[in-house]
Amino acid sequence: MAKKKKGDGPRAVAVNRKARHNYFITDTVEAGIMLTGPEVKSLRLGSASIGEAFASDRDGDLFLMNAHIPPYGPATAFQADSPLRPRKLLLHKKQLANYVGHKNRTGITVVPLSIYFNERGIAKVELGIAKGKKMHDKRAADKDRDWNRDKARLMRDKG
Repeated sequence: MAKKKKGDGPRAVAVNRKARHNYFITDTVEAGIMLTGPEVKSLRLGSASIGEAFASDRDGDLFLMNAHIPPYGPATAFQADSPLRPRKLLLHKKQLANYVGHKNRTGITVVPLSIYFNERGIAKVELGIAKGKKMHDKRAADKDRDWNRDKARLMRDKG
């Protein structure tokens, strides 16, 4: 068995960096994702994109929509239908009921924040319950971030 190194924690494959800018994230949860073998290999190469992705419910299950996982080159015979196909998210029944209940409220959406491999090497998706930000909220967040950066710079310079 290989020894664990210092950086052997969860390794992010795809991160939705705009999600925290465009939404107020109120709650997060880790969910499994149903993938085919070539999709897992493609994810391990780190070439996925979830910038436009969202979670939607169908027949009582939660699906990841618009997540782009490109085809894995050497496995052309075993490729899935489309790189943008819906992928089922695996949650416990109580979590699923909670998220579907949030999804049915107006103004609430479920967005993927990141896709990563856990310590056991299993692909996981971090989902967040999100409420859309207005333009003035985004400007205020940018203003606060810039002020905190300037404040830290001033404090560092003065000692």
